[in-house]
Amino acid sequence: MPRTDPTRATPPAPPADTPGRRRAARGMRRTVSLVLLALAVFCTALSPLMRWYAFPRLAKIPPGQYQDMVLEAKPATLIDYGTMKAEKVPRVTIVQTLKGNVAASDRIEQSAGRDVVVWDTLSYVAGPDGKMVSEIPERYLFDAHTQEPVHATGESVDGDPVRREGIEYKWPFLTEKRDYAYFDAQTRTSAPIHYKGTRTYRGLEVYYFEQTIPWTKVPFPKKMPVKGVTPQAVAKMGTTRWYTTKRMFWVEPVTGAPVNGEEIHKEELRGGDLLPGGRTVTAFAGHVKMRADYIDATVSLVTSQRTLVLLLTRYLPWGLLALGAVLLALSLHLEARSRRPRTAPRLSPA
Repeated sequence: MPRTDPTRATPPAPPADTPGRRRAARGMRRTVSLVLLALAVFCTALSPLMRWYAFPRLAKIPPGQYQDMVLEAKPATLIDYGTMKAEKVPRVTIVQTLKGNVAASDRIEQSAGRDVVVWDTLSYVAGPDGKMVSEIPERYLFDAHTQEPVHATGESVDGDPVRREGIEYKWPFLTEKRDYAYFDAQTRTSAPIHYKGTRTYRGLEVYYFEQTIPWTKVPFPKKMPVKGVTPQAVAKMGTTRWYTTKRMFWVEPVTGAPVNGEEIHKEELRGGDLLPGGRTVTAFAGHVKMRADYIDATVSLVTSQRTLVLLLTRYLPWGLLALGAVLLALSLHLEARSRRPRTAPRLSPA
């Protein structure tokens, strides 16, 4: 027979399941149930607040944003101002720069009473030799949250005061499948840009928009490519400048940012002493497209920003709602256990 070790202690017997202990356990379950219920209510209430209260206030365009973009028309038609004839050229380059003016934003916000972004932009057109063909500066003011235009002193195109209606450069957050008013800097007017359907572009779901500006008489740029020639001098000669374009944008709808843009663009000079005999000369014509490396950089940037917007509009609201449902189910389960009567043990017959 095995010998017992007198030094080894006998394990204590488990505590008896007394009525007092059962009442304490039920009370603990009820307390935890109430805490879970409170958390479930909090998460459920926070879900719509995150989407409809926090998102409209947190999502906004930073006032100090800087961005540049290079577009090209290859090949293109360009006027030679020496001979006043249109020539075929291998390339015309358009460099667009966009710089947020923080000082102007702060100044305008004081009177506007809302978050305002001021963009100073420049569209610089260069010929195949790198020399300037035209440049048009703009000052664009808009609401940082909704992208609606804000009208204040300084709103201009090429130094001329304008009053924009609709959007320019960027669509609103959570872009809708509908037409928008889009401002055209050449004509200084707004016209509808039409939603043409949903497409997949570089792995992103995008909305495709088109706008066609019919032939319209437009002002000459203030800075002409020929030294000593001014818009006023050309206007006195009776020569006019006309313009038409088909504008195309592929817009990522969550951020409202275009990931690609193209234009089929044409400008003409018509009549006057500069073009005797009422001649018409093509000043510029070409299919303008974003350069591939800038498309890649734009898609990468928009993809990262898209995640942040989705966090506020989809992931957090739906996640909080699901968490609230789980917490509510746990709360109800614990409450049911705390209320369930304990059946008395049956006595076996002797």
